[in-house]
Amino acid sequence: MASTPVREHQSIRLGDDYEIDFRPRRLRRGSHVLKLERIPWEILVLLVEHKDEIVTRDEIVSRVWGKGVFLDTDNSIRGAIRKLRQALKDDAESPRFIQTVTGQGYRFIAPVTPPEEENRTDTLNSEALTVPMNGQNIASEPDRLSQPQRLPLVDDQQDQMAGKVPAAEIRPEISHGQRNWHARKWFLVGAVSLLVLVAVTTYILTRSHPADAKAPKITSLAVLPLKNLSGDPAQEYFADGMTEEVIGRLSMTRDLRVISRTSVMQFKDTRLSAPEIAKKLGVDALVEGSVIREGDRIRVHAQLIRASTDEHFWSETYDRELRSVLGLESDVAESIAEKVKVTISRQEHSRLVAARDVSPEVYEDYLRGRFSLNKETRSDCEESIHYFEQAIKTDPTFAPAYVGLGEAYGQLSSVLVGDRPREFRPKLIDAARKALELDPELAEAHVLLGTIYQKQWRWPDAENEFKTALDLTPNDAKAHVGFANFLLSQGQIDEALDWAKRGRKLDPAAVSAPGELAWILFFARRYEDAERELRATLAVKPDQTTALWYLGFVLIADGRAGEAIPVLEKDLVVSHGSPGVKGVLVRAYASAGRRKDALHLLDELKQEQRKGYVPAAAFIQAYIGLDNDQACAWLNKGCEEQSAIMQWLKVEPTFDPLRRDPRFKDLIHRVGLD
Repeated sequence: MASTPVREHQSIRLGDDYEIDFRPRRLRRGSHVLKLERIPWEILVLLVEHKDEIVTRDEIVSRVWGKGVFLDTDNSIRGAIRKLRQALKDDAESPRFIQTVTGQGYRFIAPVTPPEEENRTDTLNSEALTVPMNGQNIASEPDRLSQPQRLPLVDDQQDQMAGKVPAAEIRPEISHGQRNWHARKWFLVGAVSLLVLVAVTTYILTRSHPADAKAPKITSLAVLPLKNLSGDPAQEYFADGMTEEVIGRLSMTRDLRVISRTSVMQFKDTRLSAPEIAKKLGVDALVEGSVIREGDRIRVHAQLIRASTDEHFWSETYDRELRSVLGLESDVAESIAEKVKVTISRQEHSRLVAARDVSPEVYEDYLRGRFSLNKETRSDCEESIHYFEQAIKTDPTFAPAYVGLGEAYGQLSSVLVGDRPREFRPKLIDAARKALELDPELAEAHVLLGTIYQKQWRWPDAENEFKTALDLTPNDAKAHVGFANFLLSQGQIDEALDWAKRGRKLDPAAVSAPGELAWILFFARRYEDAERELRATLAVKPDQTTALWYLGFVLIADGRAGEAIPVLEKDLVVSHGSPGVKGVLVRAYASAGRRKDALHLLDELKQEQRKGYVPAAAFIQAYIGLDNDQACAWLNKGCEEQSAIMQWLKVEPTFDPLRRDPRFKDLIHRVGLD
């Protein structure tokens, strides 16, 4: 493909209205300078250089990102073309400048001409300089001015060159005025040459180091879901797992705020631009990329984007054997931390780069387990246990698999799922301790232990575990939420709110722990604020069972039990008949004066109890306000089975009707919260 030498000119005109200045690099419409980022600019110049020719996407990729690059560039190219059309006020359907050739590429169709000579000024600050010489004009284009210019020959010199006059007989006939004119001319030529040299040097340096020196420091970033380019949708779990692991590595850095996995996953396959995503997440930079899995090899491409300018200022491709995938994740995280110039302590660096080989089979089972666990249903939770156990069977030394197994046990023993805590909690503790035996600096295992110790009323142990996790992974949203809940259980509501808000900055979508901030606001009796938070969460995920459940609590406490009923009835369907939801719905019916409905649903719970286990918390919630004697009786049973509800005795508004009862005060003492 032949190239038109447009850069021979310092500026060229596009159509009738626009002009490109190569030094400085800018697009103008009259005197108005139009902002263009690097990628749209490079594509514009490439298209102009090959006016009326089809420029393929491969040629654009080669020019803008370099040969051999490995990433999904289609979205970047389309975005750049869109920005060019916006700047040129062009229409894709009826183009004046850039024509899309479906399935092939793009073509620049507007006239491309150098600006008219008469429109150029003759000052040192102009785009070109015209100097009168014997009636001729010499344009001071950069390439020409960088070379010595010949003086015009007088007649004798012309004759001598033609062989008419011997050289010895030539006598220069240059007057004093002519000599001064020539001196001034050479001074002007030299000055302009110097200016052009400075301009060219500045342009080159600016392109090589795009505004790094002036750009604001990056203190926060989000790793967007890596794209699965393996050509196999079944490999989606692998790309999601890689995303989560890179986030986990970067979260170890104290001076860099890293958005949690659950907040970034809402932007999977999004059409929003990088600046729009960054604004929603409140970050300075984004990491985006792709993953290809081919047999036992994996290739990952990652690139950094500055949010304020949509500038891609770093990219790298990593190609490894699958058994070295943990080292690959470490390398990606370390490169990103180095590029954003974040300060890393020696301990943080050692944790960041720590990696070991893992067999492909083990890592696949681990990622499949994570993928299932994140779906949050009982069947998926049970499926995740199968994958984690398979990974451990193949490699008993792979610590992360034990953490996943422990989290799955914890999810199964929650009141919303409804299995026996005494059956699964010992398994959870064993799994977490085994993980820490293999890797004492695994923050997720410390969070897991802290959570279960709190439910067992081992308050000092719980506090120590959460603080250890925060020290190891200062930017982990789960560690922040866990410590906030610990403070909440102790009645330190203001401090709990502070920690929850810090966690919110790491997890702006508040999906990893749905409505955790709202839950604390509920305990603070700030019902209006809690409702606002929960409805914002449900606007993103309308069927999020925990958020619906919490909203039921808030509306009942706010004296709006009638409004809570349809919310909880929906949640009963979404949660597949969760006993925890049934208990709160019984209370909503009773509070709204629908006693018959309350007793009917309570009878369903009793029938379920005859067939199997129903958490004590479900009956506690059902009987408060309906029969306080029965509520106290079930609180005793909850104490015996160490129900999770007991950790909130000191602060939960639900228990307000019982607080003066001596039996309730005794329970506060028994769990160590008096």
